[in-house]
Amino acid sequence: MGDGTENGAGSRGGTGGGTGESLDREIDALRADTPGCARVAHLNNAGAALAPRPVIDAVAEHFTLENTIGGYEAAEVNAAAIDRFYDATARLIGARADEIAYVENATRAWDMAFYAIPFAEGDRILTTTNEYSSNAIAYQQVAEAKGVRVEVVPDAPDGTLSLDALEAELRKGGVRLVSLNHIPTHNGLVNPAAAVGRLCREHGVLYLLDACQSVGQLAVDVREIGCDMLSATGRKFLRGPRGTGFLYVRREVVTTLEPPFLDLQAAEWKAPDGYEPRGDARRFETWERYVAGQIGLGVAAGYAADLGTARIEERVTRLAARLRAALAERPGTTVLDRGARPSGIVTFTVDGHDPGEIKKAAREAGVNVNVTNPAGHGYDPRAVPAAVRASVHYYNTEEELDRLLSALPNR
Repeated sequence: MGDGTENGAGSRGGTGGGTGESLDREIDALRADTPGCARVAHLNNAGAALAPRPVIDAVAEHFTLENTIGGYEAAEVNAAAIDRFYDATARLIGARADEIAYVENATRAWDMAFYAIPFAEGDRILTTTNEYSSNAIAYQQVAEAKGVRVEVVPDAPDGTLSLDALEAELRKGGVRLVSLNHIPTHNGLVNPAAAVGRLCREHGVLYLLDACQSVGQLAVDVREIGCDMLSATGRKFLRGPRGTGFLYVRREVVTTLEPPFLDLQAAEWKAPDGYEPRGDARRFETWERYVAGQIGLGVAAGYAADLGTARIEERVTRLAARLRAALAERPGTTVLDRGARPSGIVTFTVDGHDPGEIKKAAREAGVNVNVTNPAGHGYDPRAVPAAVRASVHYYNTEEELDRLLSALPNR
């Protein structure tokens, strides 16, 4: 199998709505629906995006209700809004509601799936050079505890995971898990998620996809991607509250995975000395949770689905391409992004200027960007120590990109 450029985004443009027309026609209304747009040019969406008004209102209203009538009582009143999270999230990613679990963040969602896998001595985990450092730490912990081998699949020439190399490793056998991030947090590439899914199905191997940076900016369909598990956050491109996330677990594999810890939400107590885990993805939940956040995350998922994830992806990709092209024309500026099909994350350096200095100057100009440390992520020996990360979203404008360019220092 050759190294394709497929991104696993879904040929149907996701499961969301939308008219098929560009979001450009709606940009004024979308920005008016985003209070933060009046205050700042926010190009740090890979860190935490600006929430739309319906999400802000949903969280605030439930929190206010909790402190008016009581937390348990508020949950009873808003039970339907709490449950809508499952349907809205399932709709967003092409899943079924019983395959969705609410988790407090993407890292914990990923951990709950990873540590539920019954690894045995000699099992192999295949991952990428661009793996997220938190995931790499978990691999190493399991490797040391259970005698599992962690193996890094080489890159294709464009920097994405090499499908030829992955297929060769799968043919060797002994692979328990293929685990990769859809979009690395520290560069702009999009890994060929659906092509990886086809290979994993052919070889009967579990597939865990970290979609922390892709859900909300790409059209993500778990059926087309073919992953068994997918973790995502609320605070980034999905535009939900901080302290929220979700886990997708395919119905056919959920009962083969026992979470690393269980409580009375995840399992039923069988007196006097037994228990039975739930038969759906909610076995990965805990009873106590940020209820207002769950409601807000459901609203955010519905908001994105209603706009249409293909339309979101088109505008994000176009704005990022414009920014990369403008940066590439600047003397002394190096765009670091790789991949045949870059995402909305744009990383770069300016000769003679520390990325932290650039972040500060941009902030003073009313533009939010962030500093990323690629050398602290994954297994890539070519990574630079630090870079500026500008991550666009559909509510950003070309004028805001120009404001960032104007704030950059000359070489």
